[in-house]
Amino acid sequence: MKDVVIYIRSLYGYDENEEEAIDFSTDGLYTYDGGTACLTYLETDVTGMEGTQTRVVVTPEKVVVDRDGTVTSRMVFEPGVKHAFLYDTPVGSATMHMATRDLRQRFNEHGGQVEIDYVLDMEHAFASRNRFRLTVKEQKKTGDRSNG
Repeated sequence: MKDVVIYIRSLYGYDENEEEAIDFSTDGLYTYDGGTACLTYLETDVTGMEGTQTRVVVTPEKVVVDRDGTVTSRMVFEPGVKHAFLYDTPVGSATMHMATRDLRQRFNEHGGQVEIDYVLDMEHAFASRNRFRLTVKEQKKTGDRSNG
């Protein structure tokens, strides 16, 4: 496990002309093994999910996001496939459906980036279009200095 900084940009709305953005960064842990990247981090009040741990597993075919804590869910992003998931919060639960329109990822042992474009619906009614970019970078070790 490596210490990393995770940068997240999330755009959501009804269409590209009416999008709202959430940008934040957080510390996390990262591993990379033979094409599979795994990272974990704690959500903050910025996302409205403080007290939740998020685990993201990126493979060449799909991305799985597991959340456990004040919010619990398991979201599977797989292009061309519509997945259902239970979104459980302190104020109630809802079954949602997610259709991944596009997924691009590039990771190696030092970090990487995943971009996902997806549509959410609830009770078969359109809820929102979402675009999500997550970037992982190794943390600089304290005391590292170059002799330049």
